[in-house]
Amino acid sequence: MSLNIFNKDNRKCFFIAEIGQNHQGSINIAKELIKKAKECGADCVKFQKTCLLEKFNRAALNQPYNNRNSWGKTYGEHKAFLEFSEDEFLELKQCADENNILFTASAMDLVSLHYLNSIEVPFIKIGSGDANNFILIEEAAKLNKPLIISTGMQDSITVDKIYKIVSEYHKKFCLMHCVSSYPAPIQDVNLNVIKLFQSKYLDIPIGYSGHEIGNDVVLAAVTLGAKVIERHFTLDRTLKGSDHVCSLEPSEFKDMIDRVRMLQVALGKPEKKMQISEYECYKKLGKTVVAAKSITKGTPLQKEHLKVKVALPKGIDASKEARLIGRIIKKDLDEDESITEECFG
Repeated sequence: MSLNIFNKDNRKCFFIAEIGQNHQGSINIAKELIKKAKECGADCVKFQKTCLLEKFNRAALNQPYNNRNSWGKTYGEHKAFLEFSEDEFLELKQCADENNILFTASAMDLVSLHYLNSIEVPFIKIGSGDANNFILIEEAAKLNKPLIISTGMQDSITVDKIYKIVSEYHKKFCLMHCVSSYPAPIQDVNLNVIKLFQSKYLDIPIGYSGHEIGNDVVLAAVTLGAKVIERHFTLDRTLKGSDHVCSLEPSEFKDMIDRVRMLQVALGKPEKKMQISEYECYKKLGKTVVAAKSITKGTPLQKEHLKVKVALPKGIDASKEARLIGRIIKKDLDEDESITEECFG
């Protein structure tokens, strides 16, 4: 598959199935999620890549982590359990290639950034947790690789800074409106930020990374012009892990994509014209111009000569009535007779 979201002529929404760490540390579950995402119609599967000692300090890694979502006694043990090795990442990338779906990950630190670049992922994701990490963002921009950057937990000043940093190197990036709460309360979603971003960052696509329950908000985001949609993806929302609750199961993910694809067809183009499907209705009910009274050959038409009716045969379209004023009739016309172009010789 190809990455086409940076093509200005592309109107098809790009869907990222955010697997993240919903694989429960199992490469077999991760592969199943890749296959299911493809079946649902996703364009890309996304994981997370972390070098723990680069992302966290030792105090953060050593803190106790004893809760229902924990995979270890400390936060470091928990994160290590969920982290795939570089060889396992290559195995997952191969699985994605075999299933004809794009594969990438969020780079959580500089080491992971350069690893992802080395395996030639189509783009690199910068998550909301690093949206204020300007060191990482600039290093990513220097790679001249497409970037998708989420903006959860940030304000407009920070987002402006992100745009400025990356723009100094290239324009192959997408800013994602995002609210980093799991799940996001509907009153905090604030989709009008999409319109704000569109008005400020005219030369890049804007997307939406959602953490709300359900998929109705995504339809509104696409209606507002979001070009990239990212949602967490799981096999079962009741599984252990904090992201599952705001994830979509395969049937829901497929329904979301199907509904968006239908919506995008309905949105169409910003061009108002009679559609082919309307022609039968026009033939039956469309108004055209008729003679309001008998008109003698050689008469210059005036407003009092014209009426608009549903008529057979079809006359000149009613919208062109004003253009007929002053034109000279070349044949006698009876009252109520259709006025066609043939009436003018």
